[in-house]
Amino acid sequence: MQLQEIDRVETITPGDFRKKYLKPQKPVVIERLIEDWPAYVKWDLDYMAHIAGEKEVPLYDDRPVDYKDGFNEPHAKMKMADYIELLKREPTKYRIFLWNILKEIPQLQKDFTYPDFGIKLMKGLPMLFFGGTDSYTFMHYDIDLANIFHFHFHGKKEVILFDQDQNDFLYKVPHSLITREDINFADPDYDKWPALKKVKGFKTHLEHGNVLYMPEGYWHYMRYITPGFSMSLRAIARNPKNLGKALYNIFIMRHFDNMMRRIKGQDWIDAKNEKAIRRTHRKLKMEGIGSS
Repeated sequence: MQLQEIDRVETITPGDFRKKYLKPQKPVVIERLIEDWPAYVKWDLDYMAHIAGEKEVPLYDDRPVDYKDGFNEPHAKMKMADYIELLKREPTKYRIFLWNILKEIPQLQKDFTYPDFGIKLMKGLPMLFFGGTDSYTFMHYDIDLANIFHFHFHGKKEVILFDQDQNDFLYKVPHSLITREDINFADPDYDKWPALKKVKGFKTHLEHGNVLYMPEGYWHYMRYITPGFSMSLRAIARNPKNLGKALYNIFIMRHFDNMMRRIKGQDWIDAKNEKAIRRTHRKLKMEGIGSS
């Protein structure tokens, strides 16, 4: 894959952020934006175990989508203290995602503020994400195609991003927000997935205190190099095309896909995965490149 390093800056003014990154929809890592937050000092795995240890948390792993699974249905549940002990003890595929701070542990909101990025942040949706060594998210984009600000705390994380212009070569699964789940984006098999040679994207690593800006609708793959967690804040898509896609995803696509799973079962999932290959390799042939 053709991946360039994401821009990195130590700090940035709201005006420069709007001009250089928000308006052109370009990702950036801001390295020292949150050093004045209490969370910068307090938030680590031990603190989360202390403040949220008795909370039962939903866990997800990297198993392929099954027709029986509901939308964002967890694969397991565990008390936060036990989960963090597991993270510290051994590698695990279990992750937490979209864990709402305001709903679950509202006092955590005292530890951070909403930065001025020159765009209105949705203050009701601060979400936490946790993962163990070598656990990862499938390549996906968010259903609302939001502008995302990803604040990383404990540990180290690898990130790969693509914009929506790369859809033709990503083996996107129809009626979904994911690519083929059997692609290893950290080390892709180009014999099996030749279209990935055409893909152009971005890469970076996140460490404690780094903030990653992901523009509207960006595909993202994240792998935890060490156990850790992050928080995301988001702002609604401003591009009318992306906002239209978001509304379609939320009110039509998601419900249509769930209906077809109920009607056709695993055959629906399998057919979508096969279609992802056919569509992508057809595009390759149109570009004059062999698909095998």
